[in-house]
This record gives sequence, C-alpha cells and structure tokens, in this order.
Amino acid sequence: MGYKIGNLVLKGRVLLAPMLEPNDIAFRLLCKRAGCGLTYTGMVSPMSKQKLILDDRPALQLFGNSVRGIVSFMKRYDSEVSLWDFNLGCPSKLSKKLGHGACLNDLNVIESILKVMRTNTRKPVTIKIRKSKNTLEIVRMAERVGVDAVCIHARTIGQGYSGEVDYEFALRVKKALNISVIFSGDVNEKNINNILKDFDFVMVGRAAIGKPGIFSEFSKKRVAVGFGEYLKLAKRYGLFFRQVKYQAMNFTKGVVGGKRMREALVGTGSVGEIEDIVGILSQ
Repeated sequence: MGYKIGNLVLKGRVLLAPMLEPNDIAFRLLCKRAGCGLTYTGMVSPMSKQKLILDDRPALQLFGNSVRGIVSFMKRYDSEVSLWDFNLGCPSKLSKKLGHGACLNDLNVIESILKVMRTNTRKPVTIKIRKSKNTLEIVRMAERVGVDAVCIHARTIGQGYSGEVDYEFALRVKKALNISVIFSGDVNEKNINNILKDFDFVMVGRAAIGKPGIFSEFSKKRVAVGFGEYLKLAKRYGLFFRQVKYQAMNFTKGVVGGKRMREALVGTGSVGEIEDIVGILSQ
C-alpha cells in the first residue's frame, strides 16, 4: 500500500521530523531501515556551501527570509531528494533575530519563496508551520501556490517545545485544506494511532532521538538499529567525532548502565574510545 504527498508515494505514514542536530545521515538511514516513511534533514540555508549527504533521499528542509540562493541550491540537489520543505516553525532565538522560521510573518515574502520553490522542482513541496494568528491564512495561500502538504506543529513560538499541543487548532488546519496535513508535536507509541485517524501523516521528533528503533514499533519491522549500527554508518560517512559523541549520549539514555556510560563518555577524545565504552548496544 502506498501513501501520497503530491506525486511521491510513501510506504508508511510515520515520518522523521526535521531536527538540526540528531538528523545526521547515519541516524536518518537507521530510521529509514526501521521503517520510517520519509526522513527529513535538519533545516539548511540555501546559501550554504556545505556538501550534503543525501543517500537516504530525504525531504530537504530549507529556511530563510528571501529567495536568495534557492534556485541554484535546488538545481544542485533536486535529483537527490524526495521532496522540498520550507521551515516556518523554528522558534529559536536565532530565528527571532534573523526573522526566519516561525518568526517570518511577511505573507508576501513567504509567498514569493514558495512560488520559487514550486517553480523549480517537480518534486513535492511542503511547509512546516506553528500555531499563530496567521497560520490559517498562510496555509491557505500555500495551497493556492501549489504546496503539496502542510505540517502543523500546534504550539506557539512562546511555547517552544513545552506545554500542551493544541490538537483542536491542528484539526482546524486539516479542515481548512484539501491537501495532505502532517501532524507534529509529542507523537509517541501511545497516541499515534488516534492521531492517524485524523491526519494523513505524523512526524516523530524527540521520541526518536537516540531511538531510531521506534519506527519499527509502527512499521512492525524487526531490524537492528542500535548504536553499533549507527557507529558503522558514522565511520563509513566520516562523521565528526563531536557528532558521534553526541549520538552516543542519546543512544545510551534508557539502557542498562547508560548513566555510567555517559559519565565515561564525557572525557572521550576519539571515536575509538567511544566504541570501547559503549560497546555494541542493542536497539
């Protein structure tokens, strides 16, 4: 069975949310191996010169407050991605300072960005947005421009990632549109089935950090996606020591002896030392 976002057919309805630090290529590949329907990169500036590794064919999430760099960036990577997403949801201090993410409120600017994105790819285009007084106006405009799906995280900028998700507001977004709507915010094993009754897709974010195997709970796949598998991929792709250490901290949470491992990890200075301390964790 396939599930569609625009012309993209997915095997599952549970997606990996775009997160800046956790979503390196090794982690994304493990999520996909576990049955994740679609992985998202963390947000990327179209002005970035960094070489992106997109072997998982993810959704590539852009951010910014102008159309600068978008055309050339999309031409560079269009053949390597499954879809393009535009970030209207980041509530960080940097977003507030620079006026992007959830702090980009100029509808004309947003519309011009989405039109450029829509014009420069045949792949689906989506947006991820938060709850605000402008949300419904923005998502309706996005649908008119040709955006294929909207992801709603029904918390305000002020809430950040805490407090209650306004489920009723998310339902209002769903009812206002004729395109797919993805639900985001505190999705876990306990509530996912109820959410999928109301929405086309769901995104799993913080519940997946250090636990790519969570997607196997939804997909019913039984595959090895523990830290040992992460480490093999991290070595293959030459991920920086600091990133591997960060993920080792994540993967050891909730496992037997994890606290002692994290205490020991603090003083490590190489991937080899991390491997010696953590060993090969099961998922």
